[in-house]
Amino acid sequence: MDGFKKFLLQGNLVQLAVAVVIGTVFANLVTAFTEGFITPLIGIFGGIPTFSDLYFEINGSRFLYGSFIDALISFLLTAAIVYFFVVLPVAKLMERFIKAEEATTRECPHCFTEINKKADRCSACTSEVTPETAA
Repeated sequence: MDGFKKFLLQGNLVQLAVAVVIGTVFANLVTAFTEGFITPLIGIFGGIPTFSDLYFEINGSRFLYGSFIDALISFLLTAAIVYFFVVLPVAKLMERFIKAEEATTRECPHCFTEINKKADRCSACTSEVTPETAA
């Protein structure tokens, strides 16, 4: 029973649960925004007030392609928002961290082996090299 309690209280599991809850609420928000604002805006130009009312029938079977259009628009909006407001900023931030973590080695100009930036002599060919100073 202690192992199960430990599993439930792990940081990763709690973070995942919070992410799922926030993601669900965010998806509902985007869906409401799509159905409340985006679809009517598109409807102004297309003459269709709501896509969810669109359907066609074959032998009494009703195909609700309008609901699919609403869901597709919601998906595209959600994907765009997540990409531009989460993925891109995190990628730029990670890029900055990678640049900040400068390499500690460099190439020897004589034998092309990796040496420490602070070295004044190559350990492989024993040639004298100028140490690089921190910027």
